[in-house]
Amino acid sequence: MVSTNRGRDNKYDVDQDFTLPDLEGLVPAGGRLDTAPATLTSVYYDTTDRDLLRQHLTLRRRTGDTAAGWQLNVPADKAPTEIFLPLGDGAGDTVPGELAALVRGIGLGKPLHQVAALSTGRLTHRLLDRDEQLLAEVADDLVHATVAGDVAQVSEWREVNAELGEHGTPKVVAKVGKRLTKAGARPSPHESTLGRALAGTHPPAADTPGTAERALTEYLDAQVQAIVAGDVWLRRGLDPIHSTRVGIRRFRSTLRVFNKLLDTEARTRLDAELSWYAGVLGEVRDRQVQRKRFAEKVAALPSELVMGPVAARIEGDLLAEQHRHLEHAMAVLDSDRYRELMATLARWRTAPPFTAPVDSRSVRKATRKAGRKANTRLTAAVADTDDAALHRARKAAKRARYAAELARPVLGKKKSKKKAKKYKKIQTVLGEHQDSVVAAETLRTLGARAGTTPGENGFAFGLLYGLEKQAAQQARADAARLTS
Repeated sequence: MVSTNRGRDNKYDVDQDFTLPDLEGLVPAGGRLDTAPATLTSVYYDTTDRDLLRQHLTLRRRTGDTAAGWQLNVPADKAPTEIFLPLGDGAGDTVPGELAALVRGIGLGKPLHQVAALSTGRLTHRLLDRDEQLLAEVADDLVHATVAGDVAQVSEWREVNAELGEHGTPKVVAKVGKRLTKAGARPSPHESTLGRALAGTHPPAADTPGTAERALTEYLDAQVQAIVAGDVWLRRGLDPIHSTRVGIRRFRSTLRVFNKLLDTEARTRLDAELSWYAGVLGEVRDRQVQRKRFAEKVAALPSELVMGPVAARIEGDLLAEQHRHLEHAMAVLDSDRYRELMATLARWRTAPPFTAPVDSRSVRKATRKAGRKANTRLTAAVADTDDAALHRARKAAKRARYAAELARPVLGKKKSKKKAKKYKKIQTVLGEHQDSVVAAETLRTLGARAGTTPGENGFAFGLLYGLEKQAAQQARADAARLTS
């Protein structure tokens, strides 16, 4: 049986003679510090090309402690998610089919095999409160790594991990980290212990890009993280479609706003492929949104105006369409086109194809341009009667908002937040307009269908259609006020 845990792990490099600082002072009144040794063995699995590691995922089989089992760590939001499978469901050397299926897209359909084995001597320090609840855990590890290859590579190092407990707060881990760094520990440059093993005994050469370039690269990387996590969650039968599409939108927005800094051919090709995948997921998401929206609208109508099985008609038709489009999306996940998209995103995570210097000036300039375009399009759209013009203005507002978010390290927190808030408001108002326009068209189609079906009529659909058109007009009026 698969279980899921959320964790926050801060990793530190330390010298072999490092002395762990006193942690007793961090234990709350009535609590205690529990210390226990353990010897752990972790065997890591990946493709020959390290495709999982390139997307910051790790898959391992661990033995030697209470957490023995198969563990898949997936970056998600601000903390990784660990998917756990007991050894009883896969105690051999072969990756259990359930986990192999989850990483099929990230691994680009390639076979998985052992890439490294780590033996770790661990001394665990657990900070417990008066109720014996875990606040934080500090693991002092001596790691011996063997990397598979024609000639096995062996390395050894010491590291310390500070992990947030189920009942702890980030402040506790921050205090632990402060004591560790004061004692000489250094935040690890490695994404994972496996990454350290594959890099050898020496850390990678320091790469310190400027603030602007780092802001752009890290923003793109965060969006790939959302897309990659969405792949795994979708294969688990969960619903990450909205968060995945938001990641795609932010990535595409960055490609367009900062287009002068990126290789034209590579940027254009990736933008087209992301648009394709967003469209596949959008067909599912549109039905999800409409089902919820229409259910609320029908429930708000006086019962005497709901003639016939209106709610059942809407739910049945849209749910059937949603399932059909979801089946198509699941098939797309195993297509060659999708695998190529994931491979491209992996390359962009670490090396976006910059063709011009990414400095504060270029980031500020692109961000200002995005804002001016959003303002211009909004002014023009509210003076027009074309719904499509408002939709284009909405997309421009999104791009201006995302650019302001990205540029926060350059613009400063206060200015960035103010800009993002302004364009988010425009985006929200115009989003309501677009939702109403799309909803009205859907209701027109459903109403026409109901009008030709015995026992049904289109009255309620027409009434809902009118309400959506009214809502669209209200949103247009609200948008006009934003220009004053």
